[in-house]
Amino acid sequence: MFQTYFTVPDTSAFRTDREVDSLNATIECEQPQPDLYKFVGRVNVFCDKQEPTARSLGPENLLLRGATLKNTDKIYGVSIYTGMETKMALNYQGKSQKRSVVEKSINVFLIVYLCILVSKSLVGTTLKYVWQSDSRNDEPWYSAKTGKEKNANKLLKMFTDFLSYMVLFNFIIPVSMYVTVEMQKFLGSYFITWDKDMYDDHLGEGALVNTSDLNEELGQIQYVFTDKTGTLTENNMEFIECCIDGFKYKNVGIDLCVVDGISTNDGPRSRVCGMAGKEKEELFLRALCLCHTVQVKEDDKVDGLVKQQGCQCTYISSSPDEVALVQGAKKLGFTFQGVENNRMKIQNRDSEIEMYELLQVLSFDPVRRRMSVIVKESSGKIFLYCKGADSSIFPKVKAGKQDEIKLHVERSAVDGLRTLCVAYKELTQDEYDQISAQLHEAKMALKDRDKKLADVYDDIEIDLHLIGATAVEDKLQDQAAETVEALHSAGMSVWVLTGDKMETALATCFACRLFHTNMKLLELTTKNIQEFKARNEAKVHELLLELHKVVVQDKRCSSLSLLRSWSATQEYGLIIDGAALSLIMKPTQDGSTSNYKNLLLQICHRCTAVLCCRMAPLQKAQIVKMVKNTKDHPITLAIGDGANDVSMVLEAHVGIGLKGKEGRQAARNSDYAIPKFKHLQKLLLAHGHLYYIRIAHLVQYFFYKNLCFILPQFLYQFFCGYSQQPLYDATYLTFYNICFTSLPILLYGLLEQHISIEILKKDPSLYRNIANNALLQWKPFLYWTFLGLFNGLVFFFGAYFLYDNSTLAETGQVYGNWTFGTIVFTVLVFTVNLKLVLDTRYWTWVNHFVIWGSLAFFVVFSFFWGGIKWPFLTQQRMYFVFAQMLTSVSAWLTIILLITVSLVPDVVVKLLNKPLEKGRLQKYLVYNKAADSVSTPRSPVEPLLARSFSVES
Repeated sequence: MFQTYFTVPDTSAFRTDREVDSLNATIECEQPQPDLYKFVGRVNVFCDKQEPTARSLGPENLLLRGATLKNTDKIYGVSIYTGMETKMALNYQGKSQKRSVVEKSINVFLIVYLCILVSKSLVGTTLKYVWQSDSRNDEPWYSAKTGKEKNANKLLKMFTDFLSYMVLFNFIIPVSMYVTVEMQKFLGSYFITWDKDMYDDHLGEGALVNTSDLNEELGQIQYVFTDKTGTLTENNMEFIECCIDGFKYKNVGIDLCVVDGISTNDGPRSRVCGMAGKEKEELFLRALCLCHTVQVKEDDKVDGLVKQQGCQCTYISSSPDEVALVQGAKKLGFTFQGVENNRMKIQNRDSEIEMYELLQVLSFDPVRRRMSVIVKESSGKIFLYCKGADSSIFPKVKAGKQDEIKLHVERSAVDGLRTLCVAYKELTQDEYDQISAQLHEAKMALKDRDKKLADVYDDIEIDLHLIGATAVEDKLQDQAAETVEALHSAGMSVWVLTGDKMETALATCFACRLFHTNMKLLELTTKNIQEFKARNEAKVHELLLELHKVVVQDKRCSSLSLLRSWSATQEYGLIIDGAALSLIMKPTQDGSTSNYKNLLLQICHRCTAVLCCRMAPLQKAQIVKMVKNTKDHPITLAIGDGANDVSMVLEAHVGIGLKGKEGRQAARNSDYAIPKFKHLQKLLLAHGHLYYIRIAHLVQYFFYKNLCFILPQFLYQFFCGYSQQPLYDATYLTFYNICFTSLPILLYGLLEQHISIEILKKDPSLYRNIANNALLQWKPFLYWTFLGLFNGLVFFFGAYFLYDNSTLAETGQVYGNWTFGTIVFTVLVFTVNLKLVLDTRYWTWVNHFVIWGSLAFFVVFSFFWGGIKWPFLTQQRMYFVFAQMLTSVSAWLTIILLITVSLVPDVVVKLLNKPLEKGRLQKYLVYNKAADSVSTPRSPVEPLLARSFSVES
């Protein structure tokens, strides 16, 4: 963002090291505070033992750390704040920890499995002492107790046995899952960064992931809150038309014509002299050339702006609107040529140079919503030129064609154009001297300077003469309308939060298809509130009740009809402004605002789309917080491009920053940064959908495979006298989650595409299938749990029944407990990996490599581990166990049979679900066709975007 900074006049002459070294001055300033746009101070310059000259210091004199010089080679300065007292350091605060809904589900499931672990340990401990109540079991002839064991404290022994069971069964808690999930999130975030479809050639940048913790949350969005200027629109302003003294000038710079009765078509610099009069036209154009903070950059390329055609210079400003107005004046024959020694230079239509001394700048602020300059002509006349929003200019005007200009402003706003009104007044020298004294006194104040300046500005900007108004177009971003349409079809509610006036924002909402002609628009604005003859609070309550009666009762009536037709469905859109929201958020006499909020939320919930205009940055965050904290706790996303959007970006569950022309504040504070609004479609509908599917399957799979792993260990205790004897070798216990089953599920979590990305982009309704955390609800969790229980039972008892024939080897040798455990473990490893084979729909060579490689590694490792006598092991229980087991045909048959039986339920469920899914898809397509046949015609997002509605809506 471009900002213009100045030195105080008394120090501007110091340009060399020697001169700066000779400067004698003191600086008084306020205590360090974090507001980047506020600074109050003054400098006292001492010169030749005279009284010091005091000059005020403001934010225009304070260069912040990290700023880049654009129109100056070098500067000399003095450090005001350092270290942790700098504004940047004071603004640094850790972002609130955002946790995805998947993480919350994991914690709930973890508590369930922790309860299972404790239950198993309690059962094992209890049954052990029940078993040992028989003296023959407690002290068999081959294992007599020592004296120490007989005299041991029984309660302490029971507690020790309980802890032993906890250690034995602790593998049911998938600790390795957390490592895998973090790896999946971190590595998966690179797919967003590498996505070429989300690369912008103009910016030369792609998407940026600032946090990988919320990847899956992109697949759960229910509410999208978006800024308008720079987000839905380009923030690339173009001067379209103007109104001078009530007459409309359009097609500026191409075929210049005056719509209201005058026409001159001699080119962009022709003399536009008509009903407005030459004097009024030139006065208006001079105001555009003088009332701004635009700087001229000579023969250089500046980021984000393009050189003006036919001139080796570039206009730069913190506001794109100001650049557009200066460019518009240039097309009409008045060219701003820059500021030299506090003198503004413009070239008029006759190619004559006019010089104006810049006396004062009354800076723009969002409260006044206007700015002014006081300039002095070479003839000695002093003028104040003022421009600002119509609502802030008209109350200050005493002369001019107000009705005609106001009508022009309203019509331009309806067309979606951004409007500003221009006014002026002439000052006498005495009036200016008084104004200058007032400004000097206010600027020198160290306390309440802003308030004093605002009061002085308000006294100065009165009795203005209205000259005209401008209309600037901010075009919609490419595919913005299609993206909004796709988000609606995906089941998301889209809210537009903007600081623009209602008419301008409303036109943009129609253009981007947030609203359509058949939609009934409800207004909750100050204009409607004033129609109720009561106190403001009562007005708000009455209006809310009226709107609630319209939308909520209509919903109840329509829901009573079992045979609803699409043509009978009424869609609602709500328009609310900042003033009305302030009244709603304002606590009542009992200190409560919940009643108003609840009514508003019920109305908003019934509306298809919501427009919030005239919103302050804090109000944007309040809206997001209000929706986020409702009873259902919906997942929210906020997207914006400017500093005024940072608050709502931080407040939402997922914050998206656009790399726009209003700086990078939103992008730096966001969770994800994208170049254009259209990229939000793929980010949510493709990346978000796939991330959620992948991690949901990963989480369920981890709980499933660990339950399969530990259940046989638990069952084994019933057959070993509850002695805490492990079923598996210690190496198998360690390597199960690290080597034998880890990589396949990690690669699944990175690469799986159950539906291709192209289909996900073309059919946004598929996003609805995973809404409300569908894959991590209790029903799928219980399915995976019962599947794990079934497989665990099959593994253990299948191998147990095999042991009915105790002579499995051809030599008649009897197998022992380690062979039994190895058979169970072999079936376990193959089953859980083959389960992943059944679930994988998108195969790559990497998937094949890790799945079959993991199984091959298990076999090779088992041979290797049991085939060598390791010198560092005192006991080698697995020596030749695996190799000897595989010499038995019965063992081979058992392993194959148990794997097959374990996978049968999953195969049957998949076969049963396939025709149901196909039927649902066909029903959906018919449903959409019916909806499309009666709904408002919309430009489709290729190849599908029939607007779909839920049955409840």
